[in-house]
Amino acid sequence: MGLFGIFSKEKKESLDQGLSKTKESVFKKLSRAVVGKSKVDDEVLDSLEEILITSDVGVETTLKIIERIEGRVSRDKYMGIDELNTILKEEIAGLLEENNSGDVSDFDLPESEYPYVIMVVGVNGVGKTTTIGKLAWNFKKAGKSVMLGAADTFRAAAIEQLEIWAQRVDVPIVKQKMGSDPASVAYDTLASAIAAKADVVIIDTAGRLHNKVGLMNELSKIKKVMQKLVPDAPQEVLLVLDGSTGQNAFEQAKQFTLATEVTALALTKLDGTAKGGVVIGISDQFKIPVKYIGIGEKLEHLQIFRRREFVESLFS
Repeated sequence: MGLFGIFSKEKKESLDQGLSKTKESVFKKLSRAVVGKSKVDDEVLDSLEEILITSDVGVETTLKIIERIEGRVSRDKYMGIDELNTILKEEIAGLLEENNSGDVSDFDLPESEYPYVIMVVGVNGVGKTTTIGKLAWNFKKAGKSVMLGAADTFRAAAIEQLEIWAQRVDVPIVKQKMGSDPASVAYDTLASAIAAKADVVIIDTAGRLHNKVGLMNELSKIKKVMQKLVPDAPQEVLLVLDGSTGQNAFEQAKQFTLATEVTALALTKLDGTAKGGVVIGISDQFKIPVKYIGIGEKLEHLQIFRRREFVESLFS
């Protein structure tokens, strides 16, 4: 089986297109860095360090990657420039593997008598509602029954937007009026899902960070009421981040990981930015696996994150 294995040609093409801005930026800079060079030397490594940092990989993660490459260069004193790209891909894929990013093969779920509950968190404007809608579509396409819970009761627009997505992908939604108790919405959603024998429950939550203590208390309360019905709910806490914001996404990840136990990441809007390196840096810095990436507006443009395919696309 080749590198892409079950990764279809269509998905590979979508990934290549979605990462094209980052890819183009990296390659232009990398080409300039190695022009006239025959081997990997300190000057090339310094340029590579700058390229990774300006692609929003982050300083700490960049230094880690450079250190690994330096180790390989020291073992092979005459490593040629043509080998640099291969080594770069191997080391970054290895780094992502250490953080368990890209381990999920498809929209599969563990066997359970209870619905699989995904609680989605993230600030407003990062593509949280869109991600929920696309997740619902993908799970439904994979043969799973899905139910949505509109527990972001802080904004009327959030409830309306989620309802539009529920109608678009044809899945049931549980909602209450604006200002209702979010935990009550989550409880009702899960109770309805159990009665309907749904496979997946996706709970939207309010994207407020101005009061971290309040957010922490709210998310904790949602978890507690759901655990009255499903002991280990939510089985997944998915943090949605806007990849196009670069370093700001790091700050959001920091705040949300302090407020709740985040178990997986979704990086959106990668098609509109040259900052795709943020996927690598956030996975490394927070030791939280990247599970999904958004590379376009279409339903199928929310993809399972596959580390080798991502790195191959970005640096080839």
